[in-house]
Formats: sequence, structure tokens, C-alpha cells
Amino acid sequence: MDNLDKLDLAILHELQKDGRVTVTELASRVGLSKTPCQIRMRRLEEQGYILGYIALIDQKKIGSHHVAFVQVSLSDTRTRALTAFNDAVRQIPEVEQCHMTAANFDYLLKVRTSDLDTYRAVLGEKISNLPYVTQTSTFVAMEDVKDIESRFQ
Repeated sequence: MDNLDKLDLAILHELQKDGRVTVTELASRVGLSKTPCQIRMRRLEEQGYILGYIALIDQKKIGSHHVAFVQVSLSDTRTRALTAFNDAVRQIPEVEQCHMTAANFDYLLKVRTSDLDTYRAVLGEKISNLPYVTQTSTFVAMEDVKDIESRFQ
């Protein structure tokens, strides 16, 4: 982050709010002309500050609105076991996020499905069968109060 100045941070902030903003509009918002703004954007992309551009989907409209958070405990936390778990959890499409934690459990998963029955199947058939999993605890989200999508509504 030492390489970033106020203009770079402003560009990143504006792109987070609207990844489809035109370069001309972005330049105007951050106080640059178009060409210097394009150069900075290209540099931010090349240096890995900008990882990509995505569309945010209304999950309710596509029938994928059930969210559960799952605490996962492993029987082994040596590198080999963590690598095996990490590789396997990446293969489960319903797992939207997976975070290793410094807590009394090893991972926190965000799992998105269409309903509770589907979630139970994912938990029983996929998550519980991941390498080294010894215990899981589920917390069902009742309402999305603030999520990435809510910033744009």
C-alpha cells in the first residue's frame, strides 16, 4: 500500500462503488483527465490491486437466498492437512467463502443454497466429508442486514 497515493485510493474507492463506470466519468470523479486515469488503472491492475470486475447478482431472484455460516474444526492442522482441506473446500460450489480463523475452531464457511433442505444435504454429503473435518456448527442467517449487495441498493 506504500505505492498508493490519494488518487490511487480514490480510483479504487470509486471502482468498488461502480466497476462499470466509464474512464471519463471515473477521471472526473477523482480529479484527473482521462489518460492519466487510464494509466493509473492499468498500473493498479498490473500490480494486483484490482483483481477483476464482477457483476453482483440478486441471490433471491435466482433462488439462492439461504445463507448459513459453518464453523469447522479439523483433527489435524499441520500443513498437509490444511492444504488438503483448502483444496477440497474450493471444489464445493455452495461454499461462497472460506476463512481460516484464530479461534476455538479452524474455519468459518459461508454457504449459500436455495433452502434449508438443500443446505442439510450440502452439510451432510459435502462439508462433513471434507478431509480432516471432526466437527461442524451451523448458524443460519435470518436476514442480510449489510452485505456487499446492500451497498448498491
